[in-house]
Amino acid sequence: MKHVARIWTAAWVMVAAPALGETLDHVVDAELAGLVGTYKEIHAHPELSRHEEETAARLAEALRQAGYTVTEHVGRYPDGSQADGVVALLENGPGPRLLIRTDLDALPVVEETGLSYSSHVKSTNASGQEVGVMHACGHDVHITTMIGTAHALAATRAKWHGTLMLIGQPAEETVEGAKAMLADGLYERFGRPDMAIALHDTNTHAAGTVGIVSGPTLAGVTSIDVTLRGQGGHGSAPQLGKDPVVMAGEFIVQLQTIVSRQEDPRDPAVVTIGDIHGGAKRNVIPNEVKMELTTRAFSETAMNVIVEGVRRTAQGVALSAGVPQDRQPVVTILANESAPSTYNDPALAARVKAALTKALGARNVIDDAPIMASEDFGLFGLEGRKIPAVIFWLGAMDPQKFAAAQAQGRLLPGLHTSKFEPLPEPTLRTGIIAMSSVATALLQR
Repeated sequence: MKHVARIWTAAWVMVAAPALGETLDHVVDAELAGLVGTYKEIHAHPELSRHEEETAARLAEALRQAGYTVTEHVGRYPDGSQADGVVALLENGPGPRLLIRTDLDALPVVEETGLSYSSHVKSTNASGQEVGVMHACGHDVHITTMIGTAHALAATRAKWHGTLMLIGQPAEETVEGAKAMLADGLYERFGRPDMAIALHDTNTHAAGTVGIVSGPTLAGVTSIDVTLRGQGGHGSAPQLGKDPVVMAGEFIVQLQTIVSRQEDPRDPAVVTIGDIHGGAKRNVIPNEVKMELTTRAFSETAMNVIVEGVRRTAQGVALSAGVPQDRQPVVTILANESAPSTYNDPALAARVKAALTKALGARNVIDDAPIMASEDFGLFGLEGRKIPAVIFWLGAMDPQKFAAAQAQGRLLPGLHTSKFEPLPEPTLRTGIIAMSSVATALLQR
């Protein structure tokens, strides 16, 4: 993937090192204006998965300025390339070791928010296409919140004891980054945490509020590539070939019956085709059509039903079209772009909720339901959920716009859309206070 060089249009805004003994609210309020500037810079200069060099370097520098011991370039992908992971440690006497994660990467989306700090970045993806790049999933909020949290906890270290382990994780959008950092000896090199926490912004709550789930939280994801192969030819003589475009149309329609007719309706599942390529000219029948799929489910049983259904559907379409044996479909499971479901440890979730309620007030802490989106944060808990982990939701929407949209029975543009627009100041303030309060509550002797 070619990465386009960036020209930063403004100085990276760093918050000042806080004095010890200050209260959390005082630290956050004193630094909020600078943090908003930092957020806008990150938002305007996003980087795609596996190419977070500048974002990672600037996060590392901000954490060093807060007094943390920082290591960069942590992580190794299966192809041997180095990842842009960041690990920052702050030891504060005996006590638990707490991992807090932020993700770093952005999405191949052309921004359409019209904001003065909108992204105008373009890059080239792995398929050679020129794409826009946008923080359409709010990782810019997460990064800035971590910077503010790091400073706040450094300033209030008299109130907690133990070790903070802050993680800047690359390639979350392709669910490769957590695997890459663990494969590079993350816990062997930096110590195994007792707990892991993270947050994620959302359009389903207004700024100033948070949401939390206990137990199953986010679905597991399996990424699949499907290539339907036919026999190309002239558009005027389809009878002389095997048209993979027609086969792709049939495949797409039949694919939806896997969930509706093969999967247990009591066990949620989703199949989505997000990318399809075939042909180069209107009067030429191509030799093949390539599709990229994601499948999501909470249980291993449901995921197996889906994966086998994808294979069977592809083979069935090819069979009905009379495709010869040597041109059968190719179905590839992308293990490095797949992840298990995210599970919030119930005991830890109860402690996190109690800390959030104390910090923000009960009316601002919402009991959420599981959703079908996916994450790789849960991998930091290791196989078998050996390390308790919790991720909670951070409301990011303008409260007035959110209320107006709710009154009309709709939501404001959400994650992975070109018009996702967090309201910076209240979102960041709430995120920093929430995460710092949770960390303080968990880091007790």
